[in-house]
Amino acid sequence: MTQALQVSVLCSDPNHPIQPLLQDWKIKQQEDGHQVEIVERAKHLRGGDILLLISCAEKITADVRSGYQRSLVIHASDLPKGRGWSPHIWGLLEGKDQLTVTLLDAAEGIDEGAIYKQLQLPVTKDALWDEINAALFSMELVLMDWAVAHVLATQPQPQAEQQATYYPKRTPSDSQLDADKSIAAQWDLIRVCDPNRYPAWFSLHGHQYKVIVEKMDDE
Repeated sequence: MTQALQVSVLCSDPNHPIQPLLQDWKIKQQEDGHQVEIVERAKHLRGGDILLLISCAEKITADVRSGYQRSLVIHASDLPKGRGWSPHIWGLLEGKDQLTVTLLDAAEGIDEGAIYKQLQLPVTKDALWDEINAALFSMELVLMDWAVAHVLATQPQPQAEQQATYYPKRTPSDSQLDADKSIAAQWDLIRVCDPNRYPAWFSLHGHQYKVIVEKMDDE
């Protein structure tokens, strides 16, 4: 067995769909002898060996990071391209059919840290938001497993020296459809919108309508 570690996971949103998977991951890691805490606010962190920032909305200060040997972020873009918010959503809206999922150091600048490991995630054109999430979350858990097993003995590599790009934070207006355009023309936007948290919608005849798309191949 590897050295027993104290691991903290900070996920800001208690309703985030990855939360149940994080709880399962915690149980697995504890069965392997590690101590794991999952918190929603940085002020609740106790310090330890590894801090994992998973869908974290807070800016984590150097003082907090200094309480850990490694403070890590998982970001779904090929850094330094695609720093910022919701990178997998913006990437798919750009027409990408493959995402790069990156494990990197948490740094003072947003998504500027050195890179430990990257994995490639293919995304087929028929995949809906929940299928995309399931595949992405599964890869995040793989990187979390790798971090616990290897990160303390691994030297990260600086990001490539090229022009960085940044994605903005998404707002409800970014999920608005054009009622005059076809479904096919807006398919990428329709399929990436979480109907429960960030639904696609359109305005018509003085009303706003929420769009829910589900596969019915087996019905």
